[in-house]
Amino acid sequence: MAGLWLFFMALAVVYLLPGPDMILLLQTGARQGKGAALATAVGLGIARGCHVVLAALGLATLFKAAPWTFDLVRLVGAAYLLWIGIQCLRTTMLPSLNGPGATDEKPRWGEAIRRGLLTNLLNPKALLFCSVLLPQFIDPLNGPVLAQFAVLGLVLVGVGLLFDSAYALTGAALGRWLQRNPGAQRLQQWLFGSLLIGFAVRLTFVQQA
Repeated sequence: MAGLWLFFMALAVVYLLPGPDMILLLQTGARQGKGAALATAVGLGIARGCHVVLAALGLATLFKAAPWTFDLVRLVGAAYLLWIGIQCLRTTMLPSLNGPGATDEKPRWGEAIRRGLLTNLLNPKALLFCSVLLPQFIDPLNGPVLAQFAVLGLVLVGVGLLFDSAYALTGAALGRWLQRNPGAQRLQQWLFGSLLIGFAVRLTFVQQA
């Protein structure tokens, strides 16, 4: 039990650090509303679940054995983040909160889920994080390793979903504030877009440990 609490605290520290997932949730909540942001959080949760499974299967060892696979995923992920960042800078990407028909447009939750899924799934650092962190809290003497991996994976996904939902709701609250401050909408758009582009550039230069 003490190990599980330590695992929870480690996750909390990681999820509190600013990253592309957090910025994407804030941006989506601010510009598309609570529903789309929560759908994005679901996509992120699915991606983290995939990373847990891949880590359990030992896919991270493939990155070690064939470094070009790590570089491929890294560059594709960076390109996707760059694309999202550029789209954020475009006024046509997301509907204006004050524009006509903004409240009548049906939320495209499928697109939001896909955006969250790809943003996290194409980040090889997320897979390496799971591959490094989870084994630290697994003790073969405490039972089947796969069962422990499954429990820790569920905790990782669940805690991540809680934090992501909080960021999604924060982004939605930011969007309501922006409705009353139209001049700040463009600043928010450029800020979040620039941060996503910055994360893309950073991911481009990431190397394996």
